[in-house]
Order: sequence, then structure tokens, then C-alpha cells
Amino acid sequence: MNLSEVEIDQKAVITKIKGRGTFRKRVMEMGFVKGKTVHVIKQAPLNDPIEYEIMGYHLSLRRKEAEMIEVVSMEHIVEAAANQTENLTIEEVIKNEVEDHGRIVNVALVGNPNCGKTTFYNYASGSKERVGNYSGVTVDAKTAKFEYEGYTINITDLPGTYSLTAYSAEEIYVRKFITEQNPDVIINMVDASNIERNLYLTTQLIDLDVKVVVALNMYDEVEARGDKLDYISLGRMLGIPFVPVVSNKGRGFGVLFDTVIRAFEDKSPTIRHIHINYGHDIENSIKEIQEKIFIHNDNAILSRIPSRFMALKLLEKDADIKKIVLTNTIEGEHSHNTYKGGFETNEHRTTHTDAPSCIIEETDRQIASLEDAYKNDTESLITDTRYGFIAGALKETYTVGHTDTRKFTDRIDRVLTHRIWGMPIFLLIIFLMFEVTFILGDYPMQWIESGVEFLGDLMHGVLPDGALKDLICDGIIGGVGGVIVFLPNIVLLFMFISIMEDSGYMARVAFLTDRIMHNIGLHGKSFIPLIMGFGCNVPAVMATRTLENRSDRLLTTLINPYMSCSARLPVYAVMAGAFFANHQGLVTFSVYGVGVLIAGLTAILLRKTTFKSQDAPFVMELPPYRFPTVRSVLKHMWEKAQQYLKKMGGVILIASIIIWVLGYFPQHTEETDRIEAQIAQAQGNDSLVAELEIELAYAHQEGSIIGRLGKFIEPVIAPLGFNWKMGVSIITGVAAKEIVVSTMGVLYHGDGEDTASLSEKLVSDTSTDPLTPAQAYGFMLFVLIYMPCIATAVAIRKETGSRKWMWLSIGYSVALAWIVAWVVNMIWG
Repeated sequence: MNLSEVEIDQKAVITKIKGRGTFRKRVMEMGFVKGKTVHVIKQAPLNDPIEYEIMGYHLSLRRKEAEMIEVVSMEHIVEAAANQTENLTIEEVIKNEVEDHGRIVNVALVGNPNCGKTTFYNYASGSKERVGNYSGVTVDAKTAKFEYEGYTINITDLPGTYSLTAYSAEEIYVRKFITEQNPDVIINMVDASNIERNLYLTTQLIDLDVKVVVALNMYDEVEARGDKLDYISLGRMLGIPFVPVVSNKGRGFGVLFDTVIRAFEDKSPTIRHIHINYGHDIENSIKEIQEKIFIHNDNAILSRIPSRFMALKLLEKDADIKKIVLTNTIEGEHSHNTYKGGFETNEHRTTHTDAPSCIIEETDRQIASLEDAYKNDTESLITDTRYGFIAGALKETYTVGHTDTRKFTDRIDRVLTHRIWGMPIFLLIIFLMFEVTFILGDYPMQWIESGVEFLGDLMHGVLPDGALKDLICDGIIGGVGGVIVFLPNIVLLFMFISIMEDSGYMARVAFLTDRIMHNIGLHGKSFIPLIMGFGCNVPAVMATRTLENRSDRLLTTLINPYMSCSARLPVYAVMAGAFFANHQGLVTFSVYGVGVLIAGLTAILLRKTTFKSQDAPFVMELPPYRFPTVRSVLKHMWEKAQQYLKKMGGVILIASIIIWVLGYFPQHTEETDRIEAQIAQAQGNDSLVAELEIELAYAHQEGSIIGRLGKFIEPVIAPLGFNWKMGVSIITGVAAKEIVVSTMGVLYHGDGEDTASLSEKLVSDTSTDPLTPAQAYGFMLFVLIYMPCIATAVAIRKETGSRKWMWLSIGYSVALAWIVAWVVNMIWG
């Protein structure tokens, strides 16, 4: 817990001092060190600041500053002393508690996109976050915990970012996490094969004055091409330890975490804070702005963000830092202390009412002076200086080898990104992906289908007639079994997607499609979240955060549901297997193509009517091609198989049982009683009894609760050529698209004792008008378009920050799906 959480008149023992620089040094000088007892005396009438007693004297801290001090309550220590069996004194118990709580290390992973952060995170912590060789895979902070050498490591994987300037959502997110959460140590993951560009972010971490350990990832590639890096000397120059690692093989992890612990314990001989020299004129400007910040800004903010960093960002025209300066001046206290750490003394000064303008006016004055002297904007001046600093450091420590590994990537790119052949090759790859998915997947699919049919026959023969038998055979086996047979297709699809992502080809796809995306009003980088939608729309919607322009983010979010996710694949497999058996891959490919076409047309419509804005620049890294590791691909396939099987045992099973219950009751209606009477009279005429029993099954279904629901909505879907069973499946599929198939499995297997596959049932069903290929294709398109699942709808609301966009997406999709299916039925049917 933090000191700010301790109640009045309670005591606590200090376990850790967070924060950085002047604040940390000052509070430790004032007696706030590990193991000391703090007594909370009282709070000011307006709840802030709070008076504390420590080491026999009284002082006060604001709540914001007290949040930077971690403690363990005295109540907890007394309880621990009462429960211990070693007969330790209270002082020894306090010492043990401080040591235990002081061995929790909060680590943040920071680095450029494609530097291998998430691979490292997964390998180190045993987590299962998605890895991809392109930007935007990690779109939120992911945290895991593990034990190392008696320490508890809480490691957080932050989104990839090229800098800490407020240009994109990721950069703002990462900077706020560092300044607000105050991780104990930052692991700066650096692509060692591209070290000059990656160290730009490192220079900004130096300016931020935080504890950093640099992990030189992919160091094996540096060694393979013969480069020499004196990383020990480089670390001494920058005041940061450098440790070579190879994330996908787990090399160097032990040395890295040993270094992290030494940094945490302030025992690293390398770590020291340096100031990057930006030249005489810029340094003078920084100094002038710093002085204004010291006078007019809230010291609680300076405990989190160094004044030098703030001054630099103001010179770089960083809008977010400007907002922080203004906001915290306006909301600050009416009196300020003379200490940088926020302690109250007898000296007070009055806050100037024009404090915000003082800081901003001084910034504007310094920017104008520098730009006039150098005939260049200040952002470029500071950027050039940082790269000059990096070049100077590497000149003394880095020697380039003679092997050019980039030639391998260039040779592949001559083909895959060819001006003429690049796009046809991409379309061919996607087409082959679907063809191979169905061809290879057909064999294990048949095995699973045979197993489901065998289990159904076995249950029919073993279980006595009654509700339990019907539930197990028609509800559970018919519903869950009808979906589980498509597991091989799902796994194979994700295998191909994983290979394309891990190899670096996805970034090339964005390169290939930027012109097309631009013509429909989207950014080339929008293609990455869209292509991710083929796997699952939820993370794909979240991945739109990688787009700098809000208009692009909203537009990409709204069209993402038209990218056909893997949950829809079972529907296509059922319909294509039943009505297009010889062309399953081609038909499915066409459905995906229709989804892309609809997304494009919708983007054009929205861009011309709602989202009119300037284009964002297309700047995207094209990483070198890398061979996907078998471990990574198999892990991704296994994760997706697990997720699919969990759905089978969770939402699909529950939905199947609910659908069965709604289709089972009521047991008797006027129509069923009439047919049962006819069966009783026809005893002895086996053929007539068989016909009447089939008629009874159909009558029971139509008279059930779900049958009546289906009949109620049938007039709406009748123009599309859909029967009531398909209508019910569409309704239940709102929860998750796999439920469309499980619902059809329950309804069609409820017709009688036959346990044939669902595809066979669709073709042979005589309870309604036989489906035509046109109606089947229309149904596939309807399921593709009609509305995002509940999870995707929630993600849209969350990412857009408004229910308006969620309901727009739902309403537009349902109307469009009806129109498209109606057109297909009218023209083809």
C-alpha cells in the first residue's frame, strides 16, 4: 500500500521509495528510508496536505507525494508477529516484512515496434501474448508476475513506440505509464541489429531520468554479420547497463535480470544520470524554461516528470506536456513550498495568476530565438542533436562487419513487393491459404465428424428414451459436435496468419495496399488491424490505436467487423460443404472478398459524409524478413485451439442447452396431439407410422418456444429465402458467430434419430422448402455482414468512447446484410 492510504492516527513502516531524481533524494534525506516507522497525525481541512511524524519530528506531504512512498501497515506487522512460530522480536518481524515487501520489483518493458518485447515478455514470464513482426501487436499494457532469485518480478509489456513525444496514442500511453506508475526499473528492449535508430528512444529515457537497463535483443544477428559492439563501454558512456539477449531462444535472460536487480537495489556500478548536451544555445533555452517551471509549476508533478524533460518537450512543441503544464498550474495549490520535494516550510510564495502564460511565453520566446538563429524548427534541431549524440557514442564502440544480411530481405522484396506482381502474389497467397485450409483440414475434420456421429449413435443406443437422452444427443452432441468438427480449419487458418505475421510479410501487405487504402479514404497502416480481423475482430479493433489520426482510427474501427473473423468460418464450411462441395475454398475466398469490398465501399461512404479530415503521413517500418520459429507457430496454433475448445465447453455448450430447452418445450400442442392420435390409429402400418413420426418431429419443433420465435421473424427473412431455423440461428449468433452453427446443429438434429452431419441434414431437410445454392450463399453473406458479435460491439464502444458509434455499426450492418442477401436471392435465386 502507499503512505497516502494509511488512516489518520495509524502507523506504517516504509518499504520502498518510488519516484526519481530530486524528489527521491530529498525524501530520503528527510528520513523516509526503508524500515522507518511513520505515524499519520492529521490532514489539513481540505484533505491535503497530511501531517506525519517520523524520527521524532513532524512534517507534511501532499497526497500525490505520499503516493510515491510504499509502506506496510503496523496492524499487518502486529498480526504477522502474532502468527509467527520463531519467537522473533517485533523489530525482527519488521525487518523481515520490509525485506519481503522490498523484494518486489516492478519492471516496464519499453522499446520500438518489432524489437522483440512481447517475445521476451512471453519467454521470461510464461505468458501467451501475441507476437508479430510488425507494429501494433501490443495495443495495451500486459502484466505478468514471476519469481527470480528470491525476488518477485512484476513485468509490464508496453506498446511499441519510437519515442516519448506525443505523436501517437502509444507514445502518450507509454510516457504516462512511466511517469504515473513509476516502475522501479525500465528494460529498454533494443533491436541490436538496428541499434542507431533504436537508441533514439533510449536518449529520451535518459532525459526522463529513470532507472534503465538496455536489453540488446537479436544479438545473434549482430554476431552473424560480423559486427562488433563494445556494449560495456557504451553502457559506461550512457550511464546505463547493456546486456545482450536473444529473446526467441531465451539467451541472456539470467544476466539481464541479475542486472535489473542490481539496478533496483542501487548496486549497479554503471548506472548514473547523465545530461545529453544539446549545445550551448539549446541548453540555455532549457535552463530558462526550467527556471519558469520551478517558479510556477506544481512540485508534485516535478516529482514525476523532471523539469529538464518538460523543458525539452516544450521546445519540441509537445502538446501533451503543454497541457500538463497548464492544467497543473491551474489546479495547483495557492501556496507552494521552497523544497523541490514538496515539504512545507515557513517560506511561502504566492502563485501568479498568469503562471501558465509565463511558462508558455518563455517557451515561445526561446523557440523563436532558436529557429531564427538556426533557420530550422526546434523539433528538428533536438532530433538532430540526439542522433548526433548516438552517432558519437557508437563511433567509439561499434564496428560494422562485412556481411550484409539485408540482401536476403531485398531479394525477397523484389518479388513480393514488385510493382506489378506484388498484389497478384498477395491475392494468390490468400487464396491458397483458404484452399489448403479446406483440403488439409478435410481429413482431420472427417475423423472428428465420424467420432461425433459414433458418439451420437452410441448415446442413442445406450440411453433410455426421455428428456436426458434428447438433451445429450440432440442438444449437446448435435450443438457442440456440429461446431467442434471445424477445429482443424480454424487451427490451419491461424497457422497461415501466424507465419505471415512472424515473417514480416504483413508489413509488406500494408505497403502494397497503401494506394488502395488511400483511395478509399484510409491509411495504409489501417490494413494491419483489418487483416488481424480475419483472426478475431476484438483485438483487431483494439489495434486501431496504432493509427495516429483519430478519424482513421474511428473509420478503421467501424469497418473492421466486415473482415470475416475465424468464428464465421464454421458457417462457411457448413454451407460450402453442403452446396458447393467441389469449390469450398473458392466460395469461401469470395465471401472474404465481399467483406473486404463492403469495408472499402463503407469507408468511402463514411469518408465523404462523416470523417472528412487531412491525410496522416504514411510512415511504417519494413522490418527484415525472419523465419518464423516452429515453437512460435505451434504455440499460436495451440493457443487458438485452446480458445476454441474453451468456447465449446463454455458459451457454445450453454447456448446449445438453452436452444435445446427452447426447442423441447412445450411437449404437447394441438398439432402434436392430433398427429400422435393418428400414429396410434396407424399401428401396424409401418411406413405410415414412420411418415407420421417425422411429421410429429417437425410439428413439435414448429410448436416449441423457439419454433414460434422463428415463425414470428420468418416474414422478415422470407424475402431472403431463409427458413425459420436459419432465422433463429441468426438471432443466437449475435452472442458469438459459432453459435449459428451450434443452433442449426440442435434444430436440424432434433428432426429425428438420424445422426448424419449437419451439411447432409441441410441438403436433405424436408421440413421446409429446400435451400438453393443462392440462398446458402446469401446466408453466408448475411452472417458475414449482419452485425458484430457482442464482444466486438463492446470493443467498438470502448475504443470510440461512445455508444453512438456502436449502435451505428449495428444498425448499418443489419440493414446492409438484409439488402445484400435479398439482392443475391433476387438475382441468383
